[in-house]
Amino acid sequence: MRIRILGAHAIEANSARAAAILVDEVLALDAGSLCASLSLADQQKLKAILLTHHHYDHVRDIPFIGMNLAHMGSVSIYSTAATLDTLCSHLLDDEMYPDFRRWPEGQPAIRLVTIEANKPFHIAGYGILAVPVRHSVPSVGFQITSSQGKSLFYTSDTGAGLSECWGQVSPDLLITELTLPQKMEEWARRTGHLTPQLLKAELLEFRRLKGYLPPTVLIHLNPLLENDIAAEVAEVSRDLGASITLGREGAEVLL
Repeated sequence: MRIRILGAHAIEANSARAAAILVDEVLALDAGSLCASLSLADQQKLKAILLTHHHYDHVRDIPFIGMNLAHMGSVSIYSTAATLDTLCSHLLDDEMYPDFRRWPEGQPAIRLVTIEANKPFHIAGYGILAVPVRHSVPSVGFQITSSQGKSLFYTSDTGAGLSECWGQVSPDLLITELTLPQKMEEWARRTGHLTPQLLKAELLEFRRLKGYLPPTVLIHLNPLLENDIAAEVAEVSRDLGASITLGREGAEVLL
């Protein structure tokens, strides 16, 4: 399984893109920077986009994908009812852009598929499990398992209490968020995000329950605070004796 990080940040600049991950060129996890990161030909290869929640930095490129695929193909978008309802009422409302669920007529560019948390399903040979995570709005993480049995768990945005997921997943790779440095823990708790020490507590619980720690890649970083975050994450990595690295646009992991 080839995992490519397209967007690793919480805000956008010329060197930072919003959250998006690509699996084997065919599955996208979130859509914050799909169009800026992929050629039109690569966008046409997508079999599905899995959305974790409705915050703009995770769904922004859905209308662009619809426009880019119009008359050229289509893509299925999977998420919970809460996320899809918000997506339809704000980005696919036929006001700012066409409603790509119905356009082009006869061959809509987008197909929405409602999923339920904790109920496994399959897409293009991959096993998928959506697991609820704690955030400021209804959100799920996704465990993706290949036909060879390799798996990743992508939490997307989440805060303290992530350990409630650990009983349901056993990934070879963990991709989670880390938005803020330790000095902003109070704000992180209020907004449903992680700091290095909050992450450490969740990983300690993972190791207690599972007996191992998977390599961990962190995204949703705030680039304005990244130097502080990097130093604090390095300390956590040393303390746990674990591989914990900051995600970067264009970085790849092979499982």
